[in-house]
This record gives sequence, structure tokens and C-alpha cells, in this order.
Amino acid sequence: MAITYKLACPLAQQGGLGARILTSAVFFAVGTGLVLHVRRALLRELRIVRQVAGAAQSVLLRPLPQRVDGLRVAAAQLSADRGAVVGGDLYEVIATEYGVRVVMGDVRGHGIAAIGTVAAVLGSFREAVHDEAELGSVLRKLERALARHLGERARAEALDAGSQVVEEFVTVLLLEIGGDGELRALNCGHPAPYLLSGGRADVLTVGEPLPPLGPFPLPAELSAAHCGQLLPGEALLLHTDGVEDARDAHGRFFPLPAVLAEAVRTQLVSPQAVLGAVFSRLLRHAGGSPTDDVAVLVLRNDRHQLPRRQQEPPVVHQVT
Repeated sequence: MAITYKLACPLAQQGGLGARILTSAVFFAVGTGLVLHVRRALLRELRIVRQVAGAAQSVLLRPLPQRVDGLRVAAAQLSADRGAVVGGDLYEVIATEYGVRVVMGDVRGHGIAAIGTVAAVLGSFREAVHDEAELGSVLRKLERALARHLGERARAEALDAGSQVVEEFVTVLLLEIGGDGELRALNCGHPAPYLLSGGRADVLTVGEPLPPLGPFPLPAELSAAHCGQLLPGEALLLHTDGVEDARDAHGRFFPLPAVLAEAVRTQLVSPQAVLGAVFSRLLRHAGGSPTDDVAVLVLRNDRHQLPRRQQEPPVVHQVT
């Protein structure tokens, strides 16, 4: 349009000031229209990409139901990469014939680059929890799935002459909550959960930690640790290290034990309320932008009664 105007319009052939101003206005209008058209096209494409990515990521880290076999559940995660729905943290809660089984994990690194490893671990967990009677066998299958994924990725990266294969590992916490509230756990280098009970927040002892999955093989014998019982009204909070490692502008770590104690001191433990308190305080502490992926999962035992003869307190140590 601008070239046609310049070549065909008699006014454009004139050298006066008015003609020059009009020619400049025509070129400016055409340029502005072109920029706006390109901008609209890019925004439309970005919306489509985000919708597709959001749908794929929501299938990977699907929303958890509010209740799973008598347990009230609330969970949320926040990726360190802007625009990413899922990062390097993972969690899942599944009811099986062996009890409710829970996984909380953290892949080395964060953001979109860790999604492939998250998919490998979660996919293996979702299948193994129904097939394996022992929690140790579930963990063994997670280790094999991770090894296959890392091997395939290493071979793909080796085809790139300039690429460097980076060692990757995953910290994993496996929990099993029986029908009577009995707790059993296996911990591979992951932060221990908190027991929320009686207006207190104490770290739950989950046995001797194993190494993270990836760098070192698991021991030949895997025996889940017995951690007491989760009684009616009590809750567990599982989290990734991005929570307690978050720093404020002065370099101070996020005081998770104090936040939990305040959240459960004056009322019945509400998973949604605890989740909201942790995330609101965390975002305020980190200035609205945490530098690592964050995931929090809260489970409250809403079952009405446990066998009295089997009740035993969970193994905890007090946080000061």
C-alpha cells in the first residue's frame, strides 16, 4: 500500500512540506498496522501454545481429589519458571488394596527442563502402587524407570556434539497409610514430613534416609520404616526443599515450622487452610518469586475411628 501510494499518487511526487508530511503519515500508518497485525498473530499463537502446554501438564500432574479413602487432601505446586504449570516437583495420592500410597519428589533442577523426569517417575509410581504389595518394591520400580529415562536421554544428548550430559537425581518420599492409620515410609534424601496434631507441628521420623534416586543404587534389602499411626483429626504435611530453602531479601530461610504451628494452633487442622497459610506466607517471604520449584501436600485423617488396641503414637521429634 505504501509503495503504491508513493508510485501512483500525484501528491506523493511533490516535494513540498505538506506532501512530505502526508507521505510520512501514510508510511507510519502502514507500519503501525503491520506491527499490530504481527503482535496479534504472536499473541494468538502464544495463547494456543499455553493452552496445549497447560493441558499436557495438567495430565502429568493431575489435580488431586479432595478425598481419598477417608483422607482429606489438599495440594499445590508452583514452578520457578514463569508460564510453566509444572516444574521439577511431583506428588500423587492413590488408594490401593494395600492402603493409601503417597509420593512426594523433587527432580534436580527446576522448571520445564525437569518435566521428562517427572513424567518417568510419576508414570512408574501410578502403575507400581497397584502391582506391588511391598513399598520397597514400588521404590525399586521407580529406580528402574528413572534409570531407563536417564539412559535414553543421555544417548539422545550424546548425538549432539556440543552437549554435555548432566548428572540428574530425584529425591523421593514414599508413604503408605493403612486402613487403621498405620504409617510406613521410605525416604530417599527428601525432607521429612510434618505431623500436625494437637495444635503442634512436629517432624515425623521416617527411618534412616536412603540416597536420592539416580547417582547410587538402592541397597539390596529395602524395608519400609514403621512410623506409628495417623489418628483421626491428625494431618501430615509433605513438601519439597524449595519451601524451607526460600530466602527473603535479607537471606533468611522461610520459617516453615513457625508458620505451621501458627496455622494449627487455634483450630482443627484444615488442609486447605494450612496450604493457603503456607503459600501466602511463602510468597510474601520470597517477594512473590521463589527461585526454586515449590510443592506442598496436606493429608488429614477423616476416618471416624481406629481400633483402640492398635493405636500407637507416630514417631516424631520436636522442632525448636
